[in-house]
Amino acid sequence: MSNRTVLAVTGADREDFLQGLVSNDVTRARGGIVYAALLTPQGKYLADFFLIGQPERILIDVATPLAAGLAQRLGMYKLRADVQIAPTGLIVSRGIGPAPDGALPDPRDPALGWRAYGEADVSDATDWDALRVAHLIPESGVELTPETYILEAGFERLHGVDFRKGCYVGQEVTARMKHKTELKKGLVRVQITGAAEPGTEIVAGEKPAGTLFTRAGDAAIAYLRFDRATSPMRAGDATVTAEI
Repeated sequence: MSNRTVLAVTGADREDFLQGLVSNDVTRARGGIVYAALLTPQGKYLADFFLIGQPERILIDVATPLAAGLAQRLGMYKLRADVQIAPTGLIVSRGIGPAPDGALPDPRDPALGWRAYGEADVSDATDWDALRVAHLIPESGVELTPETYILEAGFERLHGVDFRKGCYVGQEVTARMKHKTELKKGLVRVQITGAAEPGTEIVAGEKPAGTLFTRAGDAAIAYLRFDRATSPMRAGDATVTAEI
């Protein structure tokens, strides 16, 4: 999976350091794997990644286009903490068949199989876009963008946020969206008939309703306003129906 980069966070303060920054409970990664995000102070998405706890380090499995920016942002928060952040040469593999030795279950959804970290790519030939659409799994840089709020992207369902762990960057906004408001927008699986490319605006009548993202056959992931997604909509020449 050449589109993934693995960073290593080392140093005596590594766990406490990450715990104060990311959306999930880092202690749950000890000997395992968790899914998490780094947010802006305003609660918007910067990067999503997997944390893998090992005896002397915590690995961060992140989309390659986000890796340099994530390392730089973490470095800004380091201050005097005993923490070092560096890339590794590890290769990320993934699959849904028999797991190789040392593989870890993808923490977002059992249907996503396993992830492994080593010197060779042992991934299988799974159609990941089709699987993502079937299980409504957002992808870095596609459905997940700098305008994303992680609860609208389904991070609670994907086990990517912990509401009991205490403070982290963007926590106040995320907690308020969870406890004090009702989500009015978010990612939805839709059925689609006709031609429409990812990125096409979806309209309900003459009103903007959202955006079409990853498509697999006659299904797709879309970001929608829920109040405008109650009847068939249009995306270009296609008809779009939300599964709400």
